[in-house]
Amino acid sequence: MKALKYKFVIILAFVCSSLLFFSCSEKAKVEEAIQEQPVALQLVRFDKQFFETPVAKLPELKKTFPDFFPADVPDKEWIEKMTNPLWRELYGEVQKTFPDFKEELQEIKDVKARINYYFPEEKSKNPEVITMIYEMDPSTKVLYTDKVIIISLEMYLGRNHRFYEFPEYQRANFEKSQLLPDLVSAFAATKIPIDKSKTFLSKMIDAGKELYLKDLLLPETADSTKIGYTDLQLKFCQENEAYIWKFFIEEKLLYDTDPKLGPRFINPAPFSKFYLEIDNETPGRIGTWVGWQIVRAYAEKNKVPVQKLLLMDADTIFKESKYKPKQDE
Repeated sequence: MKALKYKFVIILAFVCSSLLFFSCSEKAKVEEAIQEQPVALQLVRFDKQFFETPVAKLPELKKTFPDFFPADVPDKEWIEKMTNPLWRELYGEVQKTFPDFKEELQEIKDVKARINYYFPEEKSKNPEVITMIYEMDPSTKVLYTDKVIIISLEMYLGRNHRFYEFPEYQRANFEKSQLLPDLVSAFAATKIPIDKSKTFLSKMIDAGKELYLKDLLLPETADSTKIGYTDLQLKFCQENEAYIWKFFIEEKLLYDTDPKLGPRFINPAPFSKFYLEIDNETPGRIGTWVGWQIVRAYAEKNKVPVQKLLLMDADTIFKESKYKPKQDE
């Protein structure tokens, strides 16, 4: 009997090692294919050109970048921005943080190579990477289109920078480390259709799809950085996953279409709103984190191309994910 048990252990170990070897081999092939993707991105430092152009040469600058100078905005407003001491001080702070942008451009190229691998239709598109100083708007940190990737550099100076007058939960993600996650979020917006059912489940799954895309395009990035959490906030979600899910189920929230559920559990916020004493201990966007785990569970059990996954309806992903939160040990 002992001999039989010993043989079983040897066989099991062999199978596990074989599966591990196969998995590593497949990952190596994927990485090799990604490295072979052609990427040709050009950098334009519009922030430098704007603030280093003499006022007398503004007309030339407008001819070079007509899309950045709306016809209904008079020149005096551009001149005011070019010469205003506060704007110039902000420009100086941006240059301290991003003196040449070479490292960041290479990282963006690496992301674009992964985009080309997972989305072959993107191979022929090589948008210009344009850096600028915009209006310090958290909703416009990065814009991604077929022709341009626009990055507002003033939004990545560090959470404690003196120029920021935003709530802490927003400032927490004004770090250089969030530039690539924001880039992928902007790209995801071009690939993920909004689920028309408007249920809480669909909102969670849509947000989860975006984060799953970060898993593929930013494989070396920590989960906490992908979602914009601290390590403690991520740990809270992991340790309380079963309780969070139990609350959603018991309150019958999954197929609820109450628009207030987005601000409570999906949208950026200082904390999630269970309307319980524990609220202040929770991170915002807990529903987003749960949606991420559901999409991950689906992807692990169903080997489908990411393009297909992003287009699937939330109900199908949820049911076929067989999502089961980890129980507290």
